[in-house]
Amino acid sequence: GGRAIAVQHHHAHIASCLADNGVAGPVIGVALDGTGYGPDGHIWGGEFLVADLAGFRRAGHLEYLPLPGGEAAIHKTWRLALAYSQTLLGEVPDIPTLAAYSPTERRIVLQQTVRGLNTPLTSSCGRLFDAVSALTGVCSEATYEGQAAIELEAVSLDGYTEDVRPYPFTLDVAEGVHILRLRPLFEALVADVRQGTPVAVIGARFHTMLVAAVLEVCRRLREQTGLNEVALSGGCFQNRLLLDGASQALGEAGFIVYTHHCVPANDGGISLGQAIVAAFNTNGTPMNAMTRVRRTGDVFGDTG
Repeated sequence: GGRAIAVQHHHAHIASCLADNGVAGPVIGVALDGTGYGPDGHIWGGEFLVADLAGFRRAGHLEYLPLPGGEAAIHKTWRLALAYSQTLLGEVPDIPTLAAYSPTERRIVLQQTVRGLNTPLTSSCGRLFDAVSALTGVCSEATYEGQAAIELEAVSLDGYTEDVRPYPFTLDVAEGVHILRLRPLFEALVADVRQGTPVAVIGARFHTMLVAAVLEVCRRLREQTGLNEVALSGGCFQNRLLLDGASQALGEAGFIVYTHHCVPANDGGISLGQAIVAAFNTNGTPMNAMTRVRRTGDVFGDTG
């Protein structure tokens, strides 16, 4: 009989991008999506990996933030805006976009956040998009997956000018892992909301901040590892502002950039990544693995 091989979600994203480009790595893998289970028990989704087909190590991530009520917060994105603000700023800012909900609802969410009740932690980039979308009043309740981020991207297009300034961020290093800190982003973004800055400009500044953060982490990892190739994967890279911005910035900094062409960047491409990693770990060479996946579509049988 066959044996099951576990493949971590974000490693599978990067492996699918490598397979899509016919390369084996190692690369700096940037996996930005909504939700993927992390080996540390938290919900991952804003990940920088040093990865090849055999395995990976986590080299950076967005800081962990609370997800009050768990997956329910994905639909009520205003909950994320409340929880992220409370955690990063120490208070919920007095802005109209967050004042629309009943005091009872707000209190319950904040109690969950502060006490950690039914509140997993996440490094998700998708959830960050949700929180920013709600903070700016673009989308505070989502009826389909990705709605808040899609609407924020659409609004942000008009905010792009030659002199768009990215929001600030800071990078910490903890036990050799780069952590993207978001308090400066939230402070500046809330200030813009208060001043009545057009939402298009806020959205453009947010997108350019993410691009700047991706570039800076990749630069630091290149210095540490000598790796000059970057693979971009995960559902957030269906966002053209993010994908085009990151690809251009990395390219201008001298990186070779791999993106998706044949398989989707979102979870639709995960199974290919899982298959390639499993085949590599049973077959041992990149060409064998890729050939075998193409030939059989079945990598979980006996290797005999």
